[in-house]
Amino acid sequence: MADYFAVNRDNWDERAPAHAASPGYSVRELIADPERLSGVVRFDVPRLGDIAGLRGVHLQCHIGTDTISLARLGARMTGLDFSSAAVAEGKRIAAAAGADVEFVESDLYGAPDVLPVGAFDLVFTGIGALCWLPDIRRWAGVVATLLKPGGRLFLREGHPMLWAIDDEADALLVGYPYFETPEPATFEDESSYVPTAAPFVHTTSHSWNHGLGEIVTALLEAGMTITQLVEHDTVPWDALPGKMVEGADGEYRLREHPERLPLTYTLQATKA
Repeated sequence: MADYFAVNRDNWDERAPAHAASPGYSVRELIADPERLSGVVRFDVPRLGDIAGLRGVHLQCHIGTDTISLARLGARMTGLDFSSAAVAEGKRIAAAAGADVEFVESDLYGAPDVLPVGAFDLVFTGIGALCWLPDIRRWAGVVATLLKPGGRLFLREGHPMLWAIDDEADALLVGYPYFETPEPATFEDESSYVPTAAPFVHTTSHSWNHGLGEIVTALLEAGMTITQLVEHDTVPWDALPGKMVEGADGEYRLREHPERLPLTYTLQATKA
């Protein structure tokens, strides 16, 4: 497992500065406009509700654009990520944006060792995070450990059905596991999911899928109560190239028959 962790960390360390410079993350606009929110957070504002004054932690925060956006909605935010390069970029962007956000470097499973347990009103996890974790039950335990009684998990993620689709096939073909497996899927990719001309040396990554039922069950077993589960036919990047069209809202949908495939979901749960 340590090898998987190290390989993925090298991959993200290399991509963090490239992502911060990419127009895909709109960092310059976020810094220039104190009212601006990231597209991911903006999409879920109606479901987030009023978070002003809440103490929140964004797990697997990457370069912190969503973390800063949550702070702009009034939460007292901490961002946690295992990539030292991502944490450095998050601190730099937050300082330039005038956002009072703390960033902490740690892998997800080590979060209770570096953050106060039972102290957070809100745990936030955004798009493309859970697939880097080999054990969804351990993740749910971390979430429950960090939350105070009555605290809330807010999760918007790529749908496990989307992660199971082979994005290089001509048709919508299930080419990867839907359920969690002991061994990861391994990929070689010299590019990234946002526009960048940066050359990458660390091109290998390891990831795991987790079925929707596995995620819900893990949270229930950790003592959480599910309060919302909404599936969406949109995703905030071109996840299936050649098959998607971008809408005016910045979200991508299947060009044909978008009703056939869930692309993301929003899940909320509270700690008893």
